[in-house]
Amino acid sequence: MNRFFTVVNVLGKMILVFGLTMSIPLGLALWNGDGSHSVFERAILITFGSGLVMWLLTRRFQRELQTKDGFLLVVLVWSGLPVFAMLPLLFYLPELSISMAYFEAVSGLTATGGTVLSGLDALPPSINLWRCEIVWLGGMGLIVLAVAILPLLGVGGRQLLNAEIPGPMKENKLTPRIAETAKGLWAIYACLTLVCVFAYQWAGMDWLDAVMHAFTTLGLGGFSSHDASFGYWDSPLIESVAIVFMLLAGINFSTHFLAWRAKSIVPYRYDVEVGWFVMILLISCLGLAAYLWHVGVYTDPLVALRYAAFNIVSVATTAGYSNTDYSVWPLFVLLWILFLSGFCTSSGSTGGGIKMIRARILYQQVYREIITIMHPNAIIPAKLGRNVLASRVILAVLVFLFVYTASIVLMTLALSLSGLDLMTAFSAAVACINNLGPGLGNIGPATTYASLTELQIWICSFAMLLGRLEFFTVLAIFTPAFWRK
Repeated sequence: MNRFFTVVNVLGKMILVFGLTMSIPLGLALWNGDGSHSVFERAILITFGSGLVMWLLTRRFQRELQTKDGFLLVVLVWSGLPVFAMLPLLFYLPELSISMAYFEAVSGLTATGGTVLSGLDALPPSINLWRCEIVWLGGMGLIVLAVAILPLLGVGGRQLLNAEIPGPMKENKLTPRIAETAKGLWAIYACLTLVCVFAYQWAGMDWLDAVMHAFTTLGLGGFSSHDASFGYWDSPLIESVAIVFMLLAGINFSTHFLAWRAKSIVPYRYDVEVGWFVMILLISCLGLAAYLWHVGVYTDPLVALRYAAFNIVSVATTAGYSNTDYSVWPLFVLLWILFLSGFCTSSGSTGGGIKMIRARILYQQVYREIITIMHPNAIIPAKLGRNVLASRVILAVLVFLFVYTASIVLMTLALSLSGLDLMTAFSAAVACINNLGPGLGNIGPATTYASLTELQIWICSFAMLLGRLEFFTVLAIFTPAFWRK
């Protein structure tokens, strides 16, 4: 029980910090006079008050976090902060149910981008800014933000980062101190966001839209202030800017950090994921554009390339934007880009899925098995770049793939049992677990999740959290061994 109170103490501090982030949309509401300032004032009061009470009641339980504490805190943060993130939505849209509001908040904080809201163009700018801001906060990870701040409050952070950072190579350190690592990652993240803001404004967005869409582009979350998403502008230039920054956000931010520190592009050359990431996307964009032109979806090959490139990069990086209703494209194209969302982004990026590094390890293992069948005595080490992979890494990746596949199957079955058609159920499971956002069928790019029942919404919310925390962080706390001393 003491362990739980220690975790609650840290959680209270994090809720206090989270409450401060609502001051940004509050400032916009006061400046714009859009009538939503009272919504954020109430939300800040409740959030700040809850965090303060939790912190004060558990002050005597403060101590250094252990490994198990880190896992428990990660789960509580990602499942608990959406409760406070949804408050502005609930207060401004009283017709919104708690399950729908929680889904929207989870979708934002996990950088998924699926929405239950329509009429986004008519919402106050402050509400849309809050939706986009939580995507930006969740994109890199509130835990990484916390380990840059909480050391000032006397809380260690290494256990949190190990539980949060995705990928099988999480042992690699960028700087000697974990707080410095977190600050470095956030500095790169913030700088790229700022550059993206200016690029969007230069391409034709107004300043507010540029800020909101920079938040969701770098966070790969896909929330927009317009129902038509990027189709609102119908601008190849704006779409080109989005493609560039979605690609940057899909690359490991550790690589960006190392490149910035070395003032060189050499770290990109040595990153084992970047080459495959770019190559697969390039082949997919050119190949599917040619296919769409060949089957007559678009009569102009350049137009086909424009729409194929934007939507393929958007789905593959799990950003979830759209500039057209691609659900009307041939089924082969839809299944291919949905497949890309499962593995294309790099570990340490803001994207979802199993990550490119795991896909490469799986490819290596398949190749090794084929050669071993033909040459039983052959010794073929699995490598990533010049590094030989340990057996425990390969085993962990295989187990991860099993859990990932089983989760999609179970979520699909659960959604089908609840009444969804198979295409919608399957794509919803894939989209939520991969943190993609829009799926196919009734939840395609031109529609929302609002047509789902309360039970289906809760299943999708759980799937988003499961995918964002890469399964084992969540599953670990449900095992009896986790709670034993």
